Amino acid sequence: MFEVLAFVYENYYAEDGCPEPAHLQRKLNAVGFDEDEISEALDWLSGLGSAARFARPAVTDSPTVLHSTWLHLPSSRSARVYSVQEQNQLGPVCLGYLSFMESAGILPAHIREVVMDRSMAITSAPISLDDLKIIILMVFWTFGQEPDALVLDELCNDHEIRIVH
Repeated sequence: MFEVLAFVYENYYAEDGCPEPAHLQRKLNAVGFDEDEISEALDWLSGLGSAARFARPAVTDSPTVLHSTWLHLPSSRSARVYSVQEQNQLGPVCLGYLSFMESAGILPAHIREVVMDRSMAITSAPISLDDLKIIILMVFWTFGQEPDALVLDELCNDHEIRIVH
């Protein structure tokens, strides 16, 4: 499924949005992706759209209230506590990466929560770091945000083939 998501991101990130599911399914079939992978990816993308709609900041007098009743931006002294299921699904490497992204100011709380929602929607556990990076890219794209060049490089490049200077 992640190969399909990576293909969608690579081919549609510069456009206004992802094509309609029926058109996208035809395109993915034509490229040669497996029907089960396509179906799983389209279901995941549908869930991403739903999760993002509920996590967009509301236009209110309070900057910390979001459209969703279940999500409020944390105060500067709050900390995100991950459930046992979330810990098992993400594993220590991915949780550490999320913590790094958040502490660096790259991953706002509402986007982190959508990343968590979509990570929990994956049937395999634990999620690999490369798969988490694809999830993060897809969530940023859904919110209409493009990470800056250095963050995009971090999310897209394979670090195993990098040469340290």
